[in-house]
Amino acid sequence: MIQVSLPDGSQREFPGPVTVAEVAGSIGAGLAKAALAGRVNGKVVDTSFRLEDNSALSIITAKDSEGLEVIRHSTAHLLAYAVKELFPEAQVTIGPVIENGFFYDFSYKRPFTPEDLVSIEKKMAALAVLDEPVTRRVLPRDEAVAHFKMLGEHYKAEIIESIPADQDVSLYREGKFEDLCRGPHVPSTGKLRHFKLMKVAGAYWRGDHRNEMLQRIYGTAWATKEELQQYLTMLEEAEKRDHRKLGRELDLFHIDDHSPGTVFWHPKGWTVWQEVEQYMRRVYRENGYQEVKGPQILDASLWEKTGHWDKYRENMFTTESEKRDYALKPMNCPGHILIYKQGIKSYRDLPLRFGEFGNCHRNEPSGGLHGIMRVRAFTQDDGHIFCTEDQIQAECVTFTTLLQKVYRDFGFTEIIYKLATRPDKRIGTEESWDKAEQALAAGLKASGCEFELSPGEGAFYGPKIEYTLKDALGRQWQCGTMQVDPNMPERLDAEFVGEDGARHRPIMLHRAIVGSLERFIGILIEQHSGALPAWLAPVQVSVLNITDAQSDYCREIVKMLRNQGLRADIDLRNEKITYKIREHSLQKLPYILVVGDKEKSAGAVAVRARGNKDLGVMSIDAFMQLIASDIASKV
Repeated sequence: MIQVSLPDGSQREFPGPVTVAEVAGSIGAGLAKAALAGRVNGKVVDTSFRLEDNSALSIITAKDSEGLEVIRHSTAHLLAYAVKELFPEAQVTIGPVIENGFFYDFSYKRPFTPEDLVSIEKKMAALAVLDEPVTRRVLPRDEAVAHFKMLGEHYKAEIIESIPADQDVSLYREGKFEDLCRGPHVPSTGKLRHFKLMKVAGAYWRGDHRNEMLQRIYGTAWATKEELQQYLTMLEEAEKRDHRKLGRELDLFHIDDHSPGTVFWHPKGWTVWQEVEQYMRRVYRENGYQEVKGPQILDASLWEKTGHWDKYRENMFTTESEKRDYALKPMNCPGHILIYKQGIKSYRDLPLRFGEFGNCHRNEPSGGLHGIMRVRAFTQDDGHIFCTEDQIQAECVTFTTLLQKVYRDFGFTEIIYKLATRPDKRIGTEESWDKAEQALAAGLKASGCEFELSPGEGAFYGPKIEYTLKDALGRQWQCGTMQVDPNMPERLDAEFVGEDGARHRPIMLHRAIVGSLERFIGILIEQHSGALPAWLAPVQVSVLNITDAQSDYCREIVKMLRNQGLRADIDLRNEKITYKIREHSLQKLPYILVVGDKEKSAGAVAVRARGNKDLGVMSIDAFMQLIASDIASKV
């Protein structure tokens, strides 16, 4: 007899080996129909998987996150099946699941067109309707290589040849199409109904620019029609909010091929930058951080000591002078340790908090660059806390509370907390890992945060907390981090004198709140759809005259506003007032002040708020109180 334990604590007995599908059928016809896969003793498997021994089993349906991943993985195979049906000469390469969907790379003699995507999607739908079973078989590696070479699928054969010769490989077939894959997959193509192909892009074979450029077809797949539609609607809204589009329309910045991966900030955009930086500078000052500034270029020997030269060299910009190798810094941490090491430090000096708006450079691949969110030159709101092991928890609590306030002020109310724990390959004792992980977990709990565990996702030298924002569209942006690092102080010989008079290594906490300022400003632009709150808006108020008769009065108003520290401009052009109002509204200004003869005579202004809201006529003092309240509240 085989005993199967189910998630509700119940058990079922079977006279011999039984498949996941058969167990689902024994529970009920509805579950048998909904089953996409199973989780057997923690491992996700096909519904055809046979349980040979007593096992714990969960049936995975479209309601489970694993179920959605299985759907997307299987839809990638359906895409490849459709491409081979329509374009038999195309060769298939790889097709993984990605966030919100999947892609598949193809080698074909000509570029795929938008019309091709429409045809491929229709063919996918037709193949899904056939509800063909998806079956798995296992072959020895060399036999699988020969099989795909016979089919003319040389890329697949090359992939399999990279697998050790003594290993077997699994293949999945649906109808006429068979693909290399570890699985699992849905039981039949009929389970795949809610998908859409999104775009075609270029991708080098195996990510190497020296190899052939392939064609990558992106798609999305969901469990229900409603979820698919919600996602497509979100993409439409995201396109309207795209920071690159708004950056042009609002004259904030541009990217130029003369310096790829770097940002040319225009006056308005640089005003936003300065508001963010000066706000964060106040945060530093008010929370015990000492601001420092390290050099841009550091000797290669330092990066060799930290380990970056061996592991990160290809992503570093390097130079040479007087037969010495140097690198533009990709991060600020080594420089902060060198500052820390100047002079003897005592336990009484700890925790010691350094902060820097550090300019960093990373040689990102050109294909990965994206507006101001993925660049090669960026400024990090970088901080490093030097402390003892016993101080980690308290620093975590203090930092988390601070981070929450900062995110609220920028308009983000939902934060996802993840604790990444020890990976398989790591340094340090189990005791030190236990202590560090427990300190971070206790810090999050003391801050009232519910958090997810990310087992094995920590750095090789220590655990970390990842703080992820949810924006107005529900998208997630990982910006903040708190990372425990005993390794770099060890490598660079940082010490402090303990209460016992002996020398000890400090713990280094890497922490960031907004992360890259460029990326964070891009997120802000998209979060607020370009309509930044008054305290961040590059122009907070614009004063418009109706006729030349009010020009001098408008100049007086602007002078008063600027004297109060407001970012005010003036529009005295000889244009219709409706035209000027519309033009400034498109710039998403928080306030527009309209002045005619009536307002001039009364020493007042007609106030229009963003969103075409007419707030009526009020005195200059009343308006100043209104905008001052708006700025102070950071709404």
